[in-house]
Amino acid sequence: MGFDEMDVDTIWKNGEFLDWEDATTHVLTHALHYGSGVFEGVRCYDTERGPAIFRWDEHLDRLFDSAKMYDMDIEHSREEITEATLELLDRQDLESCYIRPIAYYGYDSLGVSPKDCPTDLVLAAWPWGAYLGEEALEDGVDVMVSSWRKHASSQVPTNVKTTGLYVNSMLAGEEARRNGYVEAIVLNKEGNVAEGPGENIFMVNDGEIYTTGPAQSILEGITRDTVITLAEERGYEVHDEAVISRGQLYTADELFFTGSAAEVTPIRSVDDTEIGAGTRGPVTEELQSAFFDLVERRTDDHDEWFTYL
Repeated sequence: MGFDEMDVDTIWKNGEFLDWEDATTHVLTHALHYGSGVFEGVRCYDTERGPAIFRWDEHLDRLFDSAKMYDMDIEHSREEITEATLELLDRQDLESCYIRPIAYYGYDSLGVSPKDCPTDLVLAAWPWGAYLGEEALEDGVDVMVSSWRKHASSQVPTNVKTTGLYVNSMLAGEEARRNGYVEAIVLNKEGNVAEGPGENIFMVNDGEIYTTGPAQSILEGITRDTVITLAEERGYEVHDEAVISRGQLYTADELFFTGSAAEVTPIRSVDDTEIGAGTRGPVTEELQSAFFDLVERRTDDHDEWFTYL
């Protein structure tokens, strides 16, 4: 669904609310030419206790940490950004939605150095369902291992969420879709598993859970952290700095993706090799159910993770 088909009409930029069509930037904006922006993707859920943003504080932490890595000065405080986001959702009557904060070097000069460029901050929100499709949450997705490798943390920081680095994700994802798959898995420069283009990856073997860690050039996802916590609370042993070879993907009992957009999505095949029984596995189903029970507030657990509207 395109934005013009959604009931959204307002964007917040640099301290003021603008009509959607007026939220523009100059064609010589530094970030457009050099990818010098940092962003977050956050979900607000229409819970049984009212609309609530999930793990907003952690997303703000990462936004400011990412900006610090790029010497980017976000002039608005966390409190201002939070208040603006809550008002943005209220103005558009959004209850279940996706929130996109983005900070980027704006228009002034076009040398590689952004030293004279202002930092623009934008907040947008819109309705967005399951990232990989509603049916994927139950049936799982077919994926391929991409020919594109994940950049190493010695080349560019992989622990920050920055716009330019998502060219790598776009290439991998589009390669997969051109070949008839829903999503990709990206290997790191050593040839071990890193993550998906916009998701972290989990493997289940013999009742234990494995997920790649920062040393494998991943972005440490907030949903990844959530699922690790939920799994450990249910008694699972979680290896959260695992080294997973490509071959281990094919022989795994279960595989699944996590992410703010993807939530908890089973993987049913890799390179046309069926994973387990080729359906959502029991551990994946348990953790997926626990995740949705949590974010829809059918449980009292982790109320500190929610910012209510």
